[in-house]
Amino acid sequence: MDIKVSIIDQRVRKLADDLAGEFADRLNIKGDETKTRSTAFVYLMAKTLLDLSQEEALDALTEGGGDFGVDALEVSDVQDGEFTVTLFQAKYDHSKLEGDKNFPETGVTKAIEAVNTLFEPKKYVPMNPALEAKVEEIRSLIQDGNLPGVRFILCNNGLAWTETAQALIDLANFPDGVRFEHANHDEIVRLLQSSQPVNDSLRFDGKSIVEDFNYIRVFVGKVAVTEIAGLLERHGDRLLERKIRRYPGMIGNRVNKSIRATLNDSEQCPNFYFYNNGLTLVCKKFDYNALQTEDHQVKVDGLQILNGGRTCKTIERALSGSLPLSQLEQAFVLVRLYQLPDDGADLVRRITYATNSQNPIDLRDLSDLRDLRSNDERQIALKASMETLGYQYRRQRSEDAVKPSEITSATAAEAVLSVWLQQPQQAKFMSREHFGKLYDKIFSPNLNGTRVILATLLFRHTENYRKRPPADAPPFVRYAGPFIAMLMGEELLKDMGCKVSDLDHRNFDEARHLIETKSGTYLSAAVDKLGTALGLLYGGKEVSLQQLSATFRRGDLLQYLSFGALLK
Repeated sequence: MDIKVSIIDQRVRKLADDLAGEFADRLNIKGDETKTRSTAFVYLMAKTLLDLSQEEALDALTEGGGDFGVDALEVSDVQDGEFTVTLFQAKYDHSKLEGDKNFPETGVTKAIEAVNTLFEPKKYVPMNPALEAKVEEIRSLIQDGNLPGVRFILCNNGLAWTETAQALIDLANFPDGVRFEHANHDEIVRLLQSSQPVNDSLRFDGKSIVEDFNYIRVFVGKVAVTEIAGLLERHGDRLLERKIRRYPGMIGNRVNKSIRATLNDSEQCPNFYFYNNGLTLVCKKFDYNALQTEDHQVKVDGLQILNGGRTCKTIERALSGSLPLSQLEQAFVLVRLYQLPDDGADLVRRITYATNSQNPIDLRDLSDLRDLRSNDERQIALKASMETLGYQYRRQRSEDAVKPSEITSATAAEAVLSVWLQQPQQAKFMSREHFGKLYDKIFSPNLNGTRVILATLLFRHTENYRKRPPADAPPFVRYAGPFIAMLMGEELLKDMGCKVSDLDHRNFDEARHLIETKSGTYLSAAVDKLGTALGLLYGGKEVSLQQLSATFRRGDLLQYLSFGALLK
C-alpha cells in the first residue's frame, strides 16, 4: 500500500462520515458508502487545490446522475472581461490503494466532450439541476461577451492518463485558453504539508544590490527564468501557499499570453527582463558570500512568493514546452528578496496588497486584503459589538468550520450589502471588491453588530433554501439568493415597524425572534415578489436559465421589485 494513498484514504473516510448529511441533502447521495467516499474525494480535491472554504467546496459539487462527467465546478469573478472555470472529474480507486492505476481513457473522453459541449451557449444536453444552474450561468457570461479560461482537473488516487488518452486531448485541438491537468494523492499531500518552510538557494546573475533598511534586509537583482522554473518544479505551490492557487484559470489572460509570446520569440526573449514587473519574494533569512562582487548564490530559508506568482506559473509552463534551452537562458526577471523580522506577518499582508493591487489578481482569493482589513478599527468594533450579543466575529480567514454562533467577515460583507444596502447583484458578483472599493460602503462607521447578525441570519436562511431547493421551487431561486435575502429584510422591517437605522442592541432580541419564527413566511413572500417582478420584466414569457442568470447578475429586477411592491 502506498503511504500517501493511505493518508488520503484516511482523510476521505473521515470526510465521508462528517459530510454524509451534506451529501444527502445537496446531492441526494444516501446509503451508498462507495459513492459517499467518492464524493468526499472530489470535495477534498476541490477544497485543497482551489483553497476553498468548506461551504464553497460543498457548493462546487455537481456529482450525481446527469453530471456529464463533471463532479465539481467553480466559477471565478469576472476580471477585465475574463473569468475562470475550473472543472473536476474524479476516479477514486477503493480497492488495494496501491496508487498504480492510470486515469481511465473513458474519463478523458468524457472530459473532452464536456468542454466541447458545456461552453457552447446554444447546445442543450440533459444535466442534473446543480450542474445545469452553473453551466447556464457560465453560458450567460459568455453571451455577454466575457471570455472563459477553462481548467479541467482530472483527479484520482493513482497515475495520470496514458499516452493514448493524451493523444485524444491533442487531437481535440482546444484553444490556448483550455488546459487539462492531473492531480492525485501526491499533490494533495504536498499541499496539506505546505506549512513546512521552503528552504533552497537562488542564483542571481550579474551585480546585485544588498541593503539593510528599516530592520529589513533587501537583496535585489536579476534571476534567470530557468532558475525560477526549477524552483517551482522542486516546490510547486508550497511557494505560493494559497495565494495564487486559483491562478491557472486565467489561462488565456492577455498578461500570460504576453509572457509566453516573449519567451517564444528568439529576438524578444533577451528583453524579457525589461517587459516584466518582476517578482517580490520574502523569507525568514538569506545568506550569501559577501566577498563576491556578482553572480551570487543566495541561500534562502522560509521562502515565499508574494507577487509574481502568475508570472512564475506561466514561466514554468512555458519552459515545459519545446523551447530551446539556449534561448531561455537569455531571459531574466527582476527579483526583490526581503528578509522580514519574525513579527512581520502584518507587513507581509501589506506588501502583498501593495504589490498586487495594480495587477488583475483576485485579492479575495488571496485572502490578504480581507486579513489586511482585519485590524481596521471598524472590524475590531464590530467584533466587540457582536460578542455582547452572543456571537463571535471572525475577522481573519480560518480553516475551521463556521459554527452557528460565528460569523465571518466575508459572509457579513455579502449579507449587509444584500439585505440592508439592497445591492444584491454587487453582493454576489463583486465579492472581490467587498474589502476593496466597496469596503467603506459596506462597513460604514454606523454599522453595528445587530445589523450584521440579523442580515447574516436572513442570508443563511436564503442560502440554505438556494442550495437545497424543494422540488416545487421555481428555477430562478438558484440565482436569486441575495435578492431573496434583501426582500426578507424588508419583511422583517415591516414587522418591526422601524428603519434599518433603528436596529440596535435594544431591539435585537425581538428581531431575532421574528427571524426564528417567521423566516419561512418571509422567504415565501420574497419568492412570490420575485416571481411577480420577473413577470413584469419579461411580460409573462418563459425565461431560460441563461436569461435568469443574466437578470440577477445585472440587477435588472430592482426597479420592478419596487413597482411590484407599489401594486400591492
